[in-house]
Amino acid sequence: MVTGRIHSFQSLGTADGPGVRAVVFMQGCPLRCACCHNPDTWDFNRGTEVTPDEIFRKIKRLKSYFGEEGGVTVSGGEPLMQPEFIKELFTLCKTDGITTAIDTSGCVLNDKIKEVLNLTDTVLLDYKYVTDELYKTKVGTEKSKVDEFLSYLNSRNIDTWLRQVIIKDLNNNENSVKVLKELKQKYPCIKKTELLPFKKLCIEKYEKLGIPFPLAETPETSKKEIEELEKYL
Repeated sequence: MVTGRIHSFQSLGTADGPGVRAVVFMQGCPLRCACCHNPDTWDFNRGTEVTPDEIFRKIKRLKSYFGEEGGVTVSGGEPLMQPEFIKELFTLCKTDGITTAIDTSGCVLNDKIKEVLNLTDTVLLDYKYVTDELYKTKVGTEKSKVDEFLSYLNSRNIDTWLRQVIIKDLNNNENSVKVLKELKQKYPCIKKTELLPFKKLCIEKYEKLGIPFPLAETPETSKKEIEELEKYL
């Protein structure tokens, strides 16, 4: 029997893809993003062990709230580290007419993940930075892996929302945002580009875990700053 480890379940989210959605937060992540809001999702051995059917039953009970656009989004952690679980869950959702989305860093791509993407309606791709240097120092992976992932999404014509958290002195500049615009022009699969403000609501989590927050001294990003950068999209 396939099981997965989840961190938490959100009944009705409105910021995780099209419409109103149930959100499943998977446990475990291989990355160590400097701006990560959920350090409690890193450890693959934590969380709650569940079956796809258990989670599907919770999602199905919410179906009447989804409307035409809503459905389920699987987030994390890095959800695609548990592809067998998501494949079974999405198969159940598809059979019941529930739309599917994945919120991912795009840091890994293999045959099992491609099987999951075959069942995915929308991908929320966290395109964290536009340089390989920042990816290596502030994320812990190579930008080329994310570009490969995006290229695959485009080859399969999977609706993609490009997302980037805007952080002072790292990517809060015109040139960085213009690269995102160029990506949208290059890859027709990108239907939407979102600039998200950097927040520090996670500091208490880091303190409880005894882990220093790398961006503790970095100021939060204001709504005005986001609006100014959105002009370059």
